[in-house]
Amino acid sequence: MKRTEMNLGGRNAVEVRGLVKHFGATRAVDGVDLDVREGTVLGVLGPNGAGKTTLVRCLSTLLKPDAGTAIVAGFDVVRQPRALRRTIGLTGQYASVDEKLSGWENLYMIGRLLDLSRKEARRRSDALLERFSLTEAAKRAAHTYSGGMRRRLDLAASMIGHPSVLYLDEPTTGLDPRTRNEVWDEIRHLVAEGSTVLLTTQYMEEAEQLASELTVIDRGKVIAEGRIHELKAKVGGRTLQIRPADPGELNRMVGALAQSGLDGLAGATPDHEEGLVNVPIVSDEQLTAVVGLLGERGFTIAGIDTHLPSLDEVFLALTGQKTSTPQDAATDTEEVAA
Repeated sequence: MKRTEMNLGGRNAVEVRGLVKHFGATRAVDGVDLDVREGTVLGVLGPNGAGKTTLVRCLSTLLKPDAGTAIVAGFDVVRQPRALRRTIGLTGQYASVDEKLSGWENLYMIGRLLDLSRKEARRRSDALLERFSLTEAAKRAAHTYSGGMRRRLDLAASMIGHPSVLYLDEPTTGLDPRTRNEVWDEIRHLVAEGSTVLLTTQYMEEAEQLASELTVIDRGKVIAEGRIHELKAKVGGRTLQIRPADPGELNRMVGALAQSGLDGLAGATPDHEEGLVNVPIVSDEQLTAVVGLLGERGFTIAGIDTHLPSLDEVFLALTGQKTSTPQDAATDTEEVAA
């Protein structure tokens, strides 16, 4: 998985090579290579303690890496941190707004710190408060907000400066479904306007909803990467699901496939509860051969479908750990170390 060249003039908004970060004897980030194409969402998956938060902190200049190179939006994260901070946005795992200020004042202040004009800072503050359903609470002090409202305000604050690269570190942990959908919509809106997003998450639904590509990290190392369908195919392959018109022919159909002599068909199994025959498929040619064989043997097929393993199954196969559910209060253990 090593990438040996930096594509400085290409279409990548983030390019990382050999990034390393230690905390004592622990290598929280251990030689990570990473590319994020402009105008896309890269989902970074991994169990608690995998190194996701430490990686984000290095790429957002909050931590200085011990080795390796990272170029974000054309800036070196070590040599050009001040210039980089003006082009990125960051939402960490916990809301970081000033609770003594109102919601509107928080956004306006950050906009001005990012050199927006007074007029533009006001306009962006009003627009983002409306997008995140916070207009009615705009003048209230942030300490009166519920946890979900503070989270939405924090997300709005990370977006006010039109960041070219936005880091979202498990941004929807603890949010209710409606608010989560609002956040997803805003992320899509931002990407449609040209921003690039690096999203860490343990929610597979979130990854499938938003990410163009995925990188899976475990124990500080990249262990898999690619588009969602590519990872599913690598881990589990496809399963052809055949529904005979007569459920009583399930066993006879399995026997016909097993005795055909075609590669891989001995793995066909009946599912009497669902009325299906499941056949592991490794190629389109094999799929065609199975359908042709069953037709030749006189079977009548009522339905046929192909099934890929779920992203949850992929995550479990790669990391040996179950994914989180939206109700979990997931927190990376490396955050404490950092």
